[in-house]
Amino acid sequence: MSAASEASVYQQLRGHLAALRLTAAAEALPAQLERAAAEDTGHTAFLERLLAVEVAAAEGRRQASLARFACLPAPWRISDFDFDAQPSLDRKLVGELATLRFVQDKGNVLLIGPPGVGKTMLAVALGHAAVDAGMRTYYTTAAELTARCHKAAIEGRWATCMRFYAGPRLLIVDELGYLPMPAEGAAALFQVITQRYGKGSIVLTTNLGIGSWGRIFDDPMVAAAMLDRLLHRSVVLNIQGESYRMRAHRARADRLREPVARHGG
Repeated sequence: MSAASEASVYQQLRGHLAALRLTAAAEALPAQLERAAAEDTGHTAFLERLLAVEVAAAEGRRQASLARFACLPAPWRISDFDFDAQPSLDRKLVGELATLRFVQDKGNVLLIGPPGVGKTMLAVALGHAAVDAGMRTYYTTAAELTARCHKAAIEGRWATCMRFYAGPRLLIVDELGYLPMPAEGAAALFQVITQRYGKGSIVLTTNLGIGSWGRIFDDPMVAAAMLDRLLHRSVVLNIQGESYRMRAHRARADRLREPVARHGG
């Protein structure tokens, strides 16, 4: 084949790749052709390498899209959690949750404990694990969820809002019980939990024990029905350790006192 013909075929190939929107493969084509010539690679191996570049780029775009949709508020991972600081927490159980089998089983996780013990950190870490595994995940606080549902009801978009919260394989609802929840908020959360029951997983964090949920909702019947659905096929983690923030505050205070103590006050 003449140089002119080869150049024409090359341009046609670039055009085909562009028409098929295989942009990563089109960009990688010159380097892959050079490599194939240098290594005397066969046509099949060359095509596999070229398409592997496109597959990797597509997977990268998909992961980036999942991460943007998830709205996870921090980069925390399970490996970042200080288990030594929370001896009440079952490390093996958290490791089992990190396998995400509970998501495959459409189960739920309830993280219960006072402020600052790492509930949100664990919930977000599980969210990142789910995103890494290619699972559609979404994070929200309980207050944000109820406010969004309330706005949707006013604007006549209730069904659309329910479909949105029913969609992700894993829904993380953070900080339940930190703020009072009006009756319509409790009803919205109940509907979200009902929509997801047996279809998708929820990780929920709360500062109130199960026996105190009547204090969150005006209607004890709604609280009981909500718990009935959440606790079916669920894992409950009670974290009773000291607050990370209080421990860090005390450590900073101790460091500030050390120079004063060395110089005799």
